[in-house]
Amino acid sequence: MLTFTPKGIYCPYADVYIDPWRGVDRAIVTHAHSDHARGGSRQYLATPVTKALMHARMGIDLNIEAVGYGEPITINGVRFSLHPAGHIPGSAQVHVEHKGEVWVATGDYKRQEDGISTPFEPVRCHTLITECTFGLPIYRWKEPREVFAELNAWWRGNAANGICSVISAYSLGKAQRVMTGVDRSIGPILVHGAVANMNTVLQECGLELPRWEHITKDTPKERFRNALVITPGSALDTTWANRMKPFSSAMASGWMQLRGWRRRANIEKGFVLSDHADWDGLLHTVRESGAERVIATHGYTDLFSQYLRSVGSDAAAETTEFVGEAGADLQEGTRSVDPPGRPATPAE
Repeated sequence: MLTFTPKGIYCPYADVYIDPWRGVDRAIVTHAHSDHARGGSRQYLATPVTKALMHARMGIDLNIEAVGYGEPITINGVRFSLHPAGHIPGSAQVHVEHKGEVWVATGDYKRQEDGISTPFEPVRCHTLITECTFGLPIYRWKEPREVFAELNAWWRGNAANGICSVISAYSLGKAQRVMTGVDRSIGPILVHGAVANMNTVLQECGLELPRWEHITKDTPKERFRNALVITPGSALDTTWANRMKPFSSAMASGWMQLRGWRRRANIEKGFVLSDHADWDGLLHTVRESGAERVIATHGYTDLFSQYLRSVGSDAAAETTEFVGEAGADLQEGTRSVDPPGRPATPAE
């Protein structure tokens, strides 16, 4: 039903690609991160929120058809529908059905609810294509309230000492999750222009966000003293950040689970907050899907599929050009380092 080709995941019956990494005639896009939503295709299908984000990131001249969650669309006898993935606002899994056979391509997903994304919806299928960005048992996430308690304590301590708190979080998804989860009584939330652009689009799509301020050349230095500044990581080593000094730097990422990652990323504080499923979430998703066959993509694919085979599943690994959380900052031009034990993330 679905095959892996040099252009991406392909359905030959419908002549449709899912998140292609080369230009094609027709593409279904799971979400608007730049490793999954790429230009060059003639027609796109995506959720309404992803459509708006793609236009904002890639241009208004894209030919994008919007389809709501659970709304079926048939192409050459193949029935497609999009279902919530819980990864970022607008993210979707792709349900593909032909002659009684069902496949699901998850795209990126997480099982924790984040307050900004439609929660993940389990979808039954015969074959499941799942990401496994964090497909090792060492990756087990804390409850979000615990992580935000740690983040609030860091911000509160800095604010009490007149130190700005600057946190690196990629502009689409993670930044809005941080904004929504923190204690806004501590101080103002200020954001980099890249975050401001995504905030504006998401608010136009109906997402409610707390009060935030776009940092401009006219923002007074005094405004930073007790503020939380949310920025892509590239800005931390530039003159843009100099006005905020003294500041404490942090990063919100699942890779903070690994010792040494904070030092490699050259930041002072790390918070384990991921927009991908952890080990338990991945296994839970496989079980809920009822899939007879599992294909692991982008992440610890070989190790994850090997584990599934050891417990009796028919599992295999496939290579893609998706980069997951490790490369999300890199894809939007921000600084990043390669996670230990993983191949280098490709730059576009």
